[in-house]
Amino acid sequence: MAMLQWYNHIYSQFIEMKNSATTGMRSGALIDENEEEEIARAAFASFQAREEEIEKKKMMVKEKVELKLGRAEEETRRLAQVWEELEVLTDPMRKEVAMVRKKIDVANREVRSLGQSCQKKEKEYKEALEAFNHKNNEKNQLTAALMELVKESENIRMRKLEELNKNIDPSY
Repeated sequence: MAMLQWYNHIYSQFIEMKNSATTGMRSGALIDENEEEEIARAAFASFQAREEEIEKKKMMVKEKVELKLGRAEEETRRLAQVWEELEVLTDPMRKEVAMVRKKIDVANREVRSLGQSCQKKEKEYKEALEAFNHKNNEKNQLTAALMELVKESENIRMRKLEELNKNIDPSY
C-alpha cells in the first residue's frame, strides 16, 4: 500500500511538472531540462531508498525464520536424544515427554511450512516488482513520446501561424 502511495505521489509531481512545463511553453518559455532531470533523479533516489528499506526488512524476516528453523531442528535432535535415554530408563514422565515431543514436531513442521511460504512470497514479490518496473518503463516511454508529439504539434502550429501572418501582412 505504501508503494502505491509513493507511486501516486511521484506521478502527481510529474503531472504538476508537465502542467507547469506546458504552461511555460505556451508563454514562450522553455522547460529547464536540468530541473526535469533533478526531479527524475529525486524520484529514482526515493524509489531506490524504498527498495533498500524493503530488502532490509525482508532479510530481517528471513534471518528470523532461519534462526527459528535452526533452533527447532536443534531442539528436535536434543529431544530425540532425551527420548532414547527415557527408553532406557522407562521414566514415569515418559507420556508427558512424548506429548511435548509431538508438539515440537508439529511446531517444526509449521516452521518449515512458514519458511516455504516466505520463499513463495519472496518469489511473488520479485515477479510483481519486475512487472511494476516493466510497466513503469513502458509508461515513461509513452510519456516521452507524448511530450515529443506535443512539442512537434506546437512547432507545426507555430509555423502555420507564422505563414498565415505572412499571408495577412507580407511585410512581416
